[in-house]
Amino acid sequence: MNAHPHPLVSIILPCRNEADNIVACVESILAQEPPEGGFEVVVADGMSTDGTRELLDEVAANFPQVRILNNPGRIVSTGLNAAIRAARGDIIVRMDGHTTYAPDYVRQCLAVMEETGADNVGGPMLTRAETFMEEAVRAVFHSPFAVGGARSHAASYEGWVDTVIYGCWRKSVFREVGGFDEELVRNQDDEHNLRMNRKGYKVYQSPRIRSWYRVRGSLSALFRQYMQYGYWKILVIQKHCAPASWRHVVPGGFVAGMCLLAVLGCFWSPALWSFAGLAGAYVLSVFLVSLFTAARSGWKLLPLLPATFWCFHVGYGYGFLRGVWDFWLFHNAPQTEFVRLTRDRPL
Repeated sequence: MNAHPHPLVSIILPCRNEADNIVACVESILAQEPPEGGFEVVVADGMSTDGTRELLDEVAANFPQVRILNNPGRIVSTGLNAAIRAARGDIIVRMDGHTTYAPDYVRQCLAVMEETGADNVGGPMLTRAETFMEEAVRAVFHSPFAVGGARSHAASYEGWVDTVIYGCWRKSVFREVGGFDEELVRNQDDEHNLRMNRKGYKVYQSPRIRSWYRVRGSLSALFRQYMQYGYWKILVIQKHCAPASWRHVVPGGFVAGMCLLAVLGCFWSPALWSFAGLAGAYVLSVFLVSLFTAARSGWKLLPLLPATFWCFHVGYGYGFLRGVWDFWLFHNAPQTEFVRLTRDRPL
């Protein structure tokens, strides 16, 4: 396919150290059914050190519609903004290096945008797994108990939402709403959609828009991932003086309540009994939901499911409380654990 001088669609892809996934991702992008007017691919590489850049340069040498940019900021938000500035298309489609895309992904984005009149469209977070641990994470990932009923995790949901993963917008939206917040290491998509909502723009999710995200492959990586989600959510709340959804504060409240009752229980027996009761109710809930999840996804996963649910809840809750401590109480700079990559081999 030759590069189109004035492509209708610019696919933007921030990435860093994705050598294990980037080839499959880019192959699925290049296999897209081209819209009328064609498309280009703008990759913002966050100074990768694991061979990702070499793989991308090889692709760009063979496919002229692929351009590679340096992203010295190294985080997703700076990469997205750099790619948007360089994009030549009227439509921006944001993609992610940990994901592969259906051949009609772009076409369906354009169709859903036209049919609904939405200003941003996206699909649900379908998932893929290649290892036994990833299968367990995948099963929990789609449980409402794990994610508080977030519609982006519901594979069949269609309708108006407060946010979508990735996204497809007209480039003109960014002139009105602004780019992605470069202070945010995580949650930059949610924060951008929140700004869109407050300016009257509408966001729509359709199961026709299909992509498959590869979940984390270990409990430690999963815990770090959700710890960072909780941590950076505090900065979003601070900027907008309210959470986008109350489900964002529940894990932090749960972890804070458990810690407070445990401390008070050392001096006051009613607090100790309350701690025991709350802990017992949580353990029972996790056990029952794990049974339901195993019945749906495979009984072999059952031994891993309770710990996986715990990583989702406690990881997010702990990160949320650390964000309160750093951003609200003491105005500390984020430590490395809240900035670095959360892959199994962080670099």
